[in-house]
Amino acid sequence: MTLPRYVQMYRAADSTALYRFNPPQNLILAGVVERVSLGSVQSAAYTIAHELNAKIDAWRLTRATTIGRRSKLSELADDYFESNNFRLLREDTQKDYRYFIATAVKTLNDATFLSIKPRQAKAAYEVWVEQGISLANHICTTINIVYNYAIDKEYCNDNPFMRVKRKQSPHRKVVWQHEHVLQFLDTAYGEWRWRNIGLIVQMGYEWVQRIGDMRNLTWDSLDMDNKILNLEQSKRRAEVRLPVSDGLHSMLAAQQNDFGFQQYVAPMLLPREGKYLPYTKTNISRLGRKVMIAAKLPKELWLMDLRRTGTTQMNDAGVPMGQIMSVTGHANPQSVKPYMNHTYTSASAALTLRQEMDR
Repeated sequence: MTLPRYVQMYRAADSTALYRFNPPQNLILAGVVERVSLGSVQSAAYTIAHELNAKIDAWRLTRATTIGRRSKLSELADDYFESNNFRLLREDTQKDYRYFIATAVKTLNDATFLSIKPRQAKAAYEVWVEQGISLANHICTTINIVYNYAIDKEYCNDNPFMRVKRKQSPHRKVVWQHEHVLQFLDTAYGEWRWRNIGLIVQMGYEWVQRIGDMRNLTWDSLDMDNKILNLEQSKRRAEVRLPVSDGLHSMLAAQQNDFGFQQYVAPMLLPREGKYLPYTKTNISRLGRKVMIAAKLPKELWLMDLRRTGTTQMNDAGVPMGQIMSVTGHANPQSVKPYMNHTYTSASAALTLRQEMDR
């Protein structure tokens, strides 16, 4: 059953289901509602949640638009955060958008949004590029969305970020060696504090899935009896159905014994406000790097390279493109190409097959 808007369910140590109303920060700052515990009785929790959501809806209906010529970029962003455009996004996407928009607001000194011209937009983009082309493009895409929203609402007529020419990120070609993965897992599983990091990496490597999907993986995606993963990928909503190997199944069975009382397969080890949460992007990157340093792995390796590694290994093994796509969840071969490297193994296999056909 779908939870009411802004309601989260988590389990106490004794497996009792608890409910909490967790609205966005801007609604709290506006004095509309507060974050409250709704108790363990589902019907009562849902009733209170519906009342609070009705209060929010009434506030939104009566709230006069305050966006004008002197409104700051942060005020435009807050208006966007209240829109259905934003509220219909996934929770993880909302968090990313808030971070990217906050970065843009800070770089542009929270100027009035109408005063920002293409020249300032291009200068801001160059500042973001210094932190990484990929990050700069994400920020630019998100602030574009905000300005397009403003145009749709008739707050303005132009989007200064439409004139920004984005740089192309060079495609990474780094892949892990199998022994590197084993070193990482041996190190991570060797210490309790890194245990769940190890499981996230093992799942990502074996299933050739994004680390983000693995850190957010929930138990309801796993059919432990039949050893099957049923995953809806976060990026394109593609659905993949993958087998669980015997070795990974043993690890998951032990994990379920320790963490099966809550929804996430490999959450952060310590609960926050009585609730177990998935690792954030920042935490998984930081802790993963600590494990790599302890395992004495090459510095150029990134956790995100594991998906490319698995795809390359399947390609080297001669797996047909259609079967690779059934694992990666891509809709067309062109989308798979950035993950595939021209390796000696694949080239050797192709030439050997050619020679055999010529005989």
